[in-house]
Amino acid sequence: MDFSVKSGSPEKQRSACIIAGIFEPRRLSIIAEQLDKISEGYISALLRRGELEGKVGQVLLLHHVPNILSERVLLIGCGKERELNERQYKHIIQKIINTLNNTGSMESVCFLTELHVKGRNTYWKVRQAVESSIEALYDFNQLKTNKIELRRPLRKLVFNLSARRELNIGEKAIQHGIAIATGIKIAKDLGNMPPNICNSEYLTLQSRKLAETFENINTTIIEEHQMKKLGMNAYLAVSKGSNNKPLMSIIDYKTDSSTSKPIILIGKGVTFDSGGISIKPSSGLDEMKYDMCGAAAIYGIMHVVARLKLPINVVGIMANCENMPDSNSIRPGDVVTTMSGQTVEVLNTDAEGRLILCDVLTYVERFEPEIVIDIATLTGACVIALGHHISGLISNHNPLAYDLINASEQSGDRAWRLPMTDEYHEQLESNFADIANIGDRSAGVITAACFLSKFTRKYNWAHIDIAGTAWKSGKNKCCTGRPIAMISQYLLNRAGFNVDD
Repeated sequence: MDFSVKSGSPEKQRSACIIAGIFEPRRLSIIAEQLDKISEGYISALLRRGELEGKVGQVLLLHHVPNILSERVLLIGCGKERELNERQYKHIIQKIINTLNNTGSMESVCFLTELHVKGRNTYWKVRQAVESSIEALYDFNQLKTNKIELRRPLRKLVFNLSARRELNIGEKAIQHGIAIATGIKIAKDLGNMPPNICNSEYLTLQSRKLAETFENINTTIIEEHQMKKLGMNAYLAVSKGSNNKPLMSIIDYKTDSSTSKPIILIGKGVTFDSGGISIKPSSGLDEMKYDMCGAAAIYGIMHVVARLKLPINVVGIMANCENMPDSNSIRPGDVVTTMSGQTVEVLNTDAEGRLILCDVLTYVERFEPEIVIDIATLTGACVIALGHHISGLISNHNPLAYDLINASEQSGDRAWRLPMTDEYHEQLESNFADIANIGDRSAGVITAACFLSKFTRKYNWAHIDIAGTAWKSGKNKCCTGRPIAMISQYLLNRAGFNVDD
């Protein structure tokens, strides 16, 4: 879908549809008031008859409103005027898109970016409208034989801004919004693909396509025999029970304008997690194809970085493999020697993500990174702690944690920082190795990060646990593409884009 911005009055709009807001109780927004005046009280008369109360998400589609040049006027409920929040704003945008997409309105002019959303500026409102619109239109139908195609889908959305001086920032918001939404879409496509198709080799193929698409990206693949030479025994131990070989994609983005040390992004890419010998319960086991959502996020983020040509150096790593049980599988009680030389007693083969990541965290030392961030569907404990709304964040560097939390607030892709003090490290003590791969049942999200932190002493590092936010279950089962929006915002901030003015 095409997006654009302009500045104009509603009476001059000749479009398939004009979108205006109505507040509770039956109060006209400024734009709706103008439309009502032009139509000689037509809209206010409808409201007095109770056609629309103005509650968030209520819609009323009007055809051929008197004296209005546009064919349709879509009135959308926006709740109480001074209480419109971010979540409601996004819901309203998605409701608009779903409504228009089924009415034959192929293009529309939206005046909702002029609404007051507490603490949010024009850039935020336009960008979130773009991201929410593309989100609303997402459909994974690649594997369906009977694909339903709309005859006249929505193809163009114009955001009307109150002042011409805001057009440049509106255009920048559209550029950023499209890039981020596209990165989220392609990551969702990867996450939703079934594990018999989306294995390590498939993910590797996608990473190579990035290098073919963008001239500033170079992709290198680390294969199993190379991992053996490097001593990545913990990573290799996870994949021993699978016929699908482990493959690690190194996606290197460089710009001529930046000589800074790289920011390293690592994504856990377990394409199916059976739990191994510590096998998972059968209920919901199909959703373990989503255990590669960290790697999918890296793929999406690198697409955003390259598309926006950010003046920073970023290395994205997709750590891909599969965790399956067979006679070769790693067993509870086994001890493995990691690439760092530290030994790990494996008490639970379903705590495999940290075994993969610990070797990758050692591998990235060769890049002399400024920052390292890993993204992983790591612990069910994070779901218990934070539910499905907020990602977990743990870091060994306070400024990095602050910057990431700030980016999460700016983007609406929220994270919450958890502690990592010495007491939690004690839970990982082992009688037979330097460290155990799990502690007891308490504070599982924290002890998992404590484990990873033992391999990050040479740089500033943050861990983002997306076990609760990477996908939705039930009827609306789908990969979410999180935390692409948050990390993209962090990288935009690092690149010097000021979006708060």
